[in-house]
Amino acid sequence: MTTLDKAIIAAYEKGGKRFEIYVDPDAAQAYREGVKKDLKNILVAEEVYSDAKKGEKAKTSDVEKTFGTTDIMQILDFILKNGEIHLTTEQRRKKVEEKRKQIIAIIAREAIDPRTNAPHPIIRIENALEEAKIHIDPFKDAREQLEDVVKELRVLLPLKFEKITVAVKVPPTFAHKCYGTLKNYGIKKEQWLSDGSLIVVVEIFAGLQGEFYDKLNKMTNGTVETKVIEGGKF
Repeated sequence: MTTLDKAIIAAYEKGGKRFEIYVDPDAAQAYREGVKKDLKNILVAEEVYSDAKKGEKAKTSDVEKTFGTTDIMQILDFILKNGEIHLTTEQRRKKVEEKRKQIIAIIAREAIDPRTNAPHPIIRIENALEEAKIHIDPFKDAREQLEDVVKELRVLLPLKFEKITVAVKVPPTFAHKCYGTLKNYGIKKEQWLSDGSLIVVVEIFAGLQGEFYDKLNKMTNGTVETKVIEGGKF
């Protein structure tokens, strides 16, 4: 178990009262993110503080009024789920990097360079993010940050998010084999022909065109037929 000098503080504040507990940094973060399912080995000191660094304990009456219990494990569970965790420097760095990679992956898959109508290489997006010194919030969902990140990124990197509608015809030999893959991309319409051929209409991000066509060509030995269409009509 983590010693007190390596523990971090998890806190919850309500009605002007602050409640703090000492927790293991990695175990607490894992539980908060749903990776760890139990509370074992998270709590470092079985006390609820009003100011942990000063060693000032919270009043029992305040604890019971706020949490409806004095059971330390129930309080731990509540604070981890509803309070704030003061991450270590290394934890924060890792979470920022994780979110950064998620944002880059979204841009690489869903955006295109309007000058070429092709996706930007990942390394180009990474370099632009680095050059622009864009702030990444380690706690905010990647998609929630995307709009703000893209707004700053466009100063250095032309970006366009656009969906296209593609009609696909798969020969009978490969129709069932390809159906699952097409479904994963999002089938809008489908039609099975009398000869066993499959015609579908899918809507994909423009940045996924290359990946989409390559995958279907490999699965059908190049016999698939595709066409970008207007209005999603067969």
